[in-house]
Amino acid sequence: MAETGSAAESGGPRVRGETIVKPIVFGNTSQSFGKKRENDGHTHDWTVYVKPYKNEDMSSYVKKVQFKLHDSYANCNRVVSKPPYEVSESGWGEFEIQIKIFFHDAAAEKPIVFYHPLKLFPTSPSGESLPSTTTAMVQGKKTVVSEYYDELIFQVLVLFVFQVPRFSRFCFIPGPDSVHAHPIDDIEAIDVVGLQAHDRLRREEEQEPGRHHRHP
Repeated sequence: MAETGSAAESGGPRVRGETIVKPIVFGNTSQSFGKKRENDGHTHDWTVYVKPYKNEDMSSYVKKVQFKLHDSYANCNRVVSKPPYEVSESGWGEFEIQIKIFFHDAAAEKPIVFYHPLKLFPTSPSGESLPSTTTAMVQGKKTVVSEYYDELIFQVLVLFVFQVPRFSRFCFIPGPDSVHAHPIDDIEAIDVVGLQAHDRLRREEEQEPGRHHRHP
């Protein structure tokens, strides 16, 4: 499991200390040409990817994904900033791909790194079956599928959500002269506002101590 440090988007209200789990799948598919391509000797088309295990939009908490390919590929560091998070190429050999997931700035999370061994063949050279590798028919073509399940674990440490009368939910964000209550219609938007306000107030207080202290 990949554990992160503070907050990520979720489907409901969040409170301090809550743990949010986001299941993901990463891996690759490959299809054989049937013979070597004459101009470059490549034998397969392949695609490496990261996707949600459930049907959800990862862009709500993922800023971008970087795929580091073998050095023999032009521009071996490929960055994808919106879904689908995948890179398609062709080649003849297997190698390890580094997958680095970056989160939105407001989440204050460090990037998470995975390593995926690119698989072009369903079995080892000795003919043994490989773990997490299967074959399937995709658009009429025999396709090798090699993928792994993992989880992104977020620890909520910043956002406070309070229950108020009539079961309305508000996020309280301190302002220079008062406290403002914002209805939570969009959890992600409030998260960003809350974190930005918290950071702004912290910086202002460091520059001018006592600025936001209320006086009688």
